Amino acid sequence: MPTPPENRELSPYTGWTRAHWEAIADRLLLDVRPFASPRHGLIDLPGPRPSWSGPRSDGLEGWARTFLLAALRVTGAHGEDPHGHLDRYAEGLAAGTERPGREDRDSWPPMAGTRQAVVESASVALGLRLTRPWLWDRLDDRTRQRTADWLLPALDPSPVDNNWWLFGLTVAGFLQDAGIETDRAAATIDRSLARIEDWYLGDGWYSDGDNRAFDHYNAWALHFYPVLHAHLAGDEDLLDRYGPRLRAHLDTYAHLFDANGSPLPYGRSLIYRFAAAAAPWLGTLTGHTPLTPGATRRLASGTLRYFDRRGATDERGLLTLGWHGPHPPLVQEYSGPGSPYWAAKGFLGLLLPADHPAWTAREEPLPAERADTVLAVAPAGLLVQTTAADGLVRLHNHGSNHVGSAPGTRDDPGYARHAYSTRTGPTTGTAVADNHFALLVDGKATTRGPATPLATGPDRAVSLHHPLPGVRVLSATLVHGRAELRAHLVLGAPEGTPVRQTGWAVTPDGPHAQLHPVHGYRPEVLELPTGRTLQGPGTRTLALHGSTRGPATLFVALASLTAEPDPAPAPDLAHVRVTGPRALTVTWRNGTTAYLDLDEPGEPSPS
Repeated sequence: MPTPPENRELSPYTGWTRAHWEAIADRLLLDVRPFASPRHGLIDLPGPRPSWSGPRSDGLEGWARTFLLAALRVTGAHGEDPHGHLDRYAEGLAAGTERPGREDRDSWPPMAGTRQAVVESASVALGLRLTRPWLWDRLDDRTRQRTADWLLPALDPSPVDNNWWLFGLTVAGFLQDAGIETDRAAATIDRSLARIEDWYLGDGWYSDGDNRAFDHYNAWALHFYPVLHAHLAGDEDLLDRYGPRLRAHLDTYAHLFDANGSPLPYGRSLIYRFAAAAAPWLGTLTGHTPLTPGATRRLASGTLRYFDRRGATDERGLLTLGWHGPHPPLVQEYSGPGSPYWAAKGFLGLLLPADHPAWTAREEPLPAERADTVLAVAPAGLLVQTTAADGLVRLHNHGSNHVGSAPGTRDDPGYARHAYSTRTGPTTGTAVADNHFALLVDGKATTRGPATPLATGPDRAVSLHHPLPGVRVLSATLVHGRAELRAHLVLGAPEGTPVRQTGWAVTPDGPHAQLHPVHGYRPEVLELPTGRTLQGPGTRTLALHGSTRGPATLFVALASLTAEPDPAPAPDLAHVRVTGPRALTVTWRNGTTAYLDLDEPGEPSPS
């Protein structure tokens, strides 16, 4: 399908308008049609391998997630459907639910034997809720009954104790609207919301279960489903509870988008790509957002355009399992060929009418384009650093871990690094880990494992981890402008234990990475080949080496990542004076000072 012409007067940053969103939605939907089963009950997309749930579940996933996209597209057009999207999905709904579990080419798997079907039930139910006047209300009674029967098991307690509780909530919201098992649906809603309440830690941030997993699931699941349900139900009490949380989350979340449109690649399920735009659209849809309409569209359109221009779809027009193009290290075992279509959530803005200010206001700059910013996210132990000169975003991680992380287990590249950015890594596989501080035991680098947050402040974040039994590492990051001071206090390691600090993994055409030894390291800086990352092949990563001296050894380095041309060297960014075995003072380039004492890591900077 042809791309609509750009409108640089209305959209000076992206050139994109609502017409671009509609065209891309139609294009994605039309391009999956050749892979539908005979009666359109499944969409079996090609891929390198099936998910751990098997091909039939993957076919349901392809159907359910593209159905959600079709629902947003048609509902946003008030039922106008010139491409006949809903007719095909209505036929598929009838075929898929006719005899669930049957070994034919159209039947859906029952939830009882396919746990992943619980996830897909939420997309089915949300799509039906949105399109009710044009699809559900026009179905025959038998199809409606069979569909309800297939959905009802989702009202049971969640089989997975994380954001999965919200899939049942979403199914319950539709069934309530449709007048089906309303008491049971109400109980499911109450139970689901009570469970996620245990994970809300304040400032708009949830953990994804009984853990410290803080990632994009906050935006495309933990806020998305409760707030959208409250909005669709017209439940003002629920909106009064969850809407302000969404607003608080967006205060931070909007800073995680690069000027080039990229969301921060951090956490898991990154193959969902522009689903990252769902929460900003939802804030505008419900009135719970700190963003202006023009800033919301600039963020969302920038993200969709970023992936559209960087090969997110293959030559057949299918979303791939990756970031720009395919990238196998990003793919979780639960992901199948249809998984990337959870990106459909990013099209939530189509529910806003065409004359809404989010579509008609002039685009405004992102936070990363306005000013250099340092933003602490205390509940998650995160520190966000942006620079307006290049629009680059960096995230310093001192408190988020993988869902199942434990001491001594293999680090997850999406969570365990000390830092992430919108234009680098992370490295994966056998490559040296980027942005990692390790002890080297018999030549092998220790893992980081779970990091316990100790302090966050206006310019810093501090954490503790245990790389070896009896060994502790206190780690601190202080930032100013593009400069990063990285300090590690190693406690309890045998004298002479080698250590290594790595920097940013950059591609040959990527930003400039710098790493400079300040204290504890040898003076030479090595450049290590670190292979392909989601940004591309041929990355190189700077590294420093040193050794412990006694029971407590302080290591300090200056780092920088910038897209500015010919940047000043890292030593010019700050003067660091080590004032004790655990303390230092840093004077930044503009003359302000900061003080760090790893006995009292949260002490404010005197500046």
